[in-house]
Amino acid sequence: MNKLYKNIILKKLPINKSFLFFIVLVFFIKANAQLGFCGGNSGDPIFTENFGTGTTSTQLPPGTTSYTFFSGSPSDGQYQVSSNSAHFDWHNITDHTNGDTNGKMLIVNADFTAGEFYRTTISGLCENTSYEFSSWMINLLPASGCSGVGIPINVKFEIWDSTDTNLLASGDTGNINGTSSPNWQQYALVFQTLSSQTSVILKMLNNGIGGCGNDLALDDIAFKSCGDTINIEDTSNQSLVTLCEDQLPYTTTLTAKPDFTIFSSHFYQWQESTDGFNWTDISGQTSNTYTTAPISTTTYYRVKVAEDIINVNNNSCNSLSEIYEIRVVAFPNPPISNGDLMICENDTTPLSVNVSGGIKVNWFDAGTGGNLLLENSTTFKPQSSGLYYAEAETLDSGCKSTSRVALKIDYFEIPEVSDETLSFCEDTSITLNANPANPNLVTAYLWDNGATSQQINVNTPGLYTVIVSNNSCNVTKTISLSQIDNPVIESIKSDNTDIIVATVNSGDFLYSIDGITFQSSPIFLNIEANQYTIYVKHQDCNQTFTQQHIHFYIPKFFTPNGDNVNDTFSLKGIEFYSYSQVSIFNRYGKLIKNAVNTAFSWDGTYNNQPLPTGDYWYQIIVENQKFTGHFTLKR
Repeated sequence: MNKLYKNIILKKLPINKSFLFFIVLVFFIKANAQLGFCGGNSGDPIFTENFGTGTTSTQLPPGTTSYTFFSGSPSDGQYQVSSNSAHFDWHNITDHTNGDTNGKMLIVNADFTAGEFYRTTISGLCENTSYEFSSWMINLLPASGCSGVGIPINVKFEIWDSTDTNLLASGDTGNINGTSSPNWQQYALVFQTLSSQTSVILKMLNNGIGGCGNDLALDDIAFKSCGDTINIEDTSNQSLVTLCEDQLPYTTTLTAKPDFTIFSSHFYQWQESTDGFNWTDISGQTSNTYTTAPISTTTYYRVKVAEDIINVNNNSCNSLSEIYEIRVVAFPNPPISNGDLMICENDTTPLSVNVSGGIKVNWFDAGTGGNLLLENSTTFKPQSSGLYYAEAETLDSGCKSTSRVALKIDYFEIPEVSDETLSFCEDTSITLNANPANPNLVTAYLWDNGATSQQINVNTPGLYTVIVSNNSCNVTKTISLSQIDNPVIESIKSDNTDIIVATVNSGDFLYSIDGITFQSSPIFLNIEANQYTIYVKHQDCNQTFTQQHIHFYIPKFFTPNGDNVNDTFSLKGIEFYSYSQVSIFNRYGKLIKNAVNTAFSWDGTYNNQPLPTGDYWYQIIVENQKFTGHFTLKR
C-alpha cells in the first residue's frame, strides 16, 4: 500500500482511533507474513539469479549490497561471489545450481551489526498479481564450529514496492543452526503486487550479529507467479490415462478445475506438448474445457491461467496448471526364452524368460487364449512335462505382447532303487543286481568297478555302488556285501557215548554224522562206537566240510547174564586204529584177557569159566594213547 493510497483512505473516511488501529493492524499483518511457498500452481520463473560460473571471485553490481567485497577469506561485513567456500572451518561445498560447472554462489560473513546485506530490483511484473519469491540458503559453519556454540544464521526477506516506501511482504527464517554435513534449504515468500505496480525490490537482512558464526551462502533466487491450484481431469476424473496401441486413436474431453484460493476469475489458454517440456498453444482453446483431437502418440496437456484476460499469454503474470498426460504405451516385445528344459523330476530348475524393466510376465497353457497358470513372474515351475507359453505385459498399462513365447519342459523319471545288505559264502561268488523297480526307464548302469551291466559277479566282501541312469537323471544304489566264513573244525572228541565237535570259528553251523541229517548242536548223543565221517556246514551255504573220527569209548560195566543185552565188554572201533593192545586184570593183577591189533570183546569168563561180579582193571593202548581204569562186571 503506497503513501498516496493511504492518504486517500485517511482523507475520505471518518477517523476514529479504533478503526485506524484496525487498518494499521491489517497492514502490519499483511506486510509481515510468514515464510511459505505458493499454495497453488506457479508459472515459469520470470526472474532467476544463480550468480554465474567461474573460478575467480567477483563483485555484485553497485547498489546490491552494503557489505565489502573481499576475494580472500571474508571477515565480518564482507562478501564474495565465488565457487569456493573453503574458508576458515566452513563447509567446503559446491553451489546449489544443478548441472553447472564451477557454479558460483553469494558467500556472506555477517556484519557485527544486524541489517541489510543484499537487494535487487525485479521488473516486468504484472499488477494485482500474486508471486512467489524463493531462495536456497545454507549455514556454512558446521555444527562443531566455534566449539559447538557458533552464532546461527537468521535472515529476513522483504519485498518492497518500486518506490522503496511500501513493504508488501516479509518473513524471517528464524535461527538456522549449523549442521554436521552441508544442508542447502529453500525458503519462500508469497506477495501480491498492487495496481500499476510492475516492479518490486527484494531485500535480505541479517537478523543476527557478527562474531564466530553467522556465515551463510545464497543461490538460485527465483520469482514465479502464483495462482490457484488447477487440476486437469478427464470425464473419469483422472489426470493420467495410459493407452495400449490397440486403443488408438483416442480422444477425450478435459476440464480445468481451479480451487479459487487466489484468483476470483479465470482466463485460459490450453497448451499441448509431446515431451512434457516444450509447449505449444492450441489455437482457439480458451475455455475451461477442451476436447482433444484423435491421439496416436503420447501427448501432454496443460492450461495457462490468469485472473485477467490480458495476462493469459504474459508469462510474467499467468500460472500453469498441473499436467494431464495421455500416455501411449507400445506393445511390449514377447519375453526372451532362456531355453527349453530336459530335467529330472526332482530338479527345481524352472522355465525362465527375460524382459526389460516395467514389464511383467504371465504364463499360459496355450499360444492364444488358454488358462492363466501364473502371473507376474519371469520363472515358472510346471508340475508336468509339456509346452508352456510366456506373455509380456506392461506394469503401468497392462499392454500385452502380441504373441507369446513357447517353452518346453520334459521331466525324466528317476529310476527307483533300494540299497541292499547281502552276504555270500566263502570260496564262492555272488551276483549283485542293480535291480531298479522300473528297469524300462534305465538308459545306463555304472558300477564302481567300471562295469556297465545291470548285474556283476563278485567274490570279495565290501561296499559296492552302482549309478543307475535315465538319461542325465542318476540315482545311486549301495550294496553292503559280507562274507559267510566256512566252518573250520578244531577237534572231534568222544565223551563216553557222545561225540563232541568243536570249531575254530563261530557261526550258524549245522552238524551231521551221515551227511544227510543235520542238526544245530555240535554234540551227538549215545552214538555207538564206530568210525564216522563228521559233516559240518553253515546253514546258509551248501559247501560241507568233513573229518573222519573213530568213535571209541570204554564201557563202565557189562552184564553177562545171557539176556543178549550188554552181555560183553566190547571195545568197538578199536579195530580202526593202526595199533592197539588191550589187557584185562582182576583185582589182584592177574592178566585175564589180552589182545593186540584186533577187535576186542570179552564175555566175562576165564578158561571158559564165568568170573564173579566185581571190578576188573584195564590197560588199553591205542596208537600213542594209553588208557587205564576199571569197569564192573555184574551178574
